[in-house]
Amino acid sequence: MQSLIAKLYQSPKTILSNKDLALIWQENNEESLNAKTAYYVKQKALIRLTRGVFAKNKDYSSKELATSIYVPSYISFETVLREAGAIFQHYDSIFVVAKWPKIMTIDNNTFTFRKLKDAVLFNAAGVVIKDNYSVATLERAFLDMIYLFPNYYFDNLKSINWDKCDELVKIYNNKQLVKRLNKYREHYAK
Repeated sequence: MQSLIAKLYQSPKTILSNKDLALIWQENNEESLNAKTAYYVKQKALIRLTRGVFAKNKDYSSKELATSIYVPSYISFETVLREAGAIFQHYDSIFVVAKWPKIMTIDNNTFTFRKLKDAVLFNAAGVVIKDNYSVATLERAFLDMIYLFPNYYFDNLKSINWDKCDELVKIYNNKQLVKRLNKYREHYAK
């Protein structure tokens, strides 16, 4: 049985879903998988963070957790914009694009999930995998933001690649968003 925990630590992931555990342990039987996870949680070899989502230890990535709660999902909005210097306001929440809007707190981490239409959520353009989680590029996060918040104020858009925005805006299939993008470009190009 001990080798099952050893297998977990061979994975670079800090957050593991039931699906991850089933793959790592090569376990097809759901009852058996649930029994094993319950046992390891009780033994404190796994930490249950929320239903079907576990951490190997307390030193896990909160961004990895954010994208493990709902699949598919990716980090975007204020989280990416702040890290890129496009906005200066600090937020304690990690902002995520997902299929359902929801705010939840798990283990002192707050996650704000915002819904975008499936055609956008399921399109990987402008989304990269980084440290075991999906995250929007600056341009994708910018477009996500102005798609949901048409008059959002940005502190600094110098690092935006407008040509990338022109490519990415097509996935939203929204004429108003194209107009908004052009308005921001004109305003910040001055």
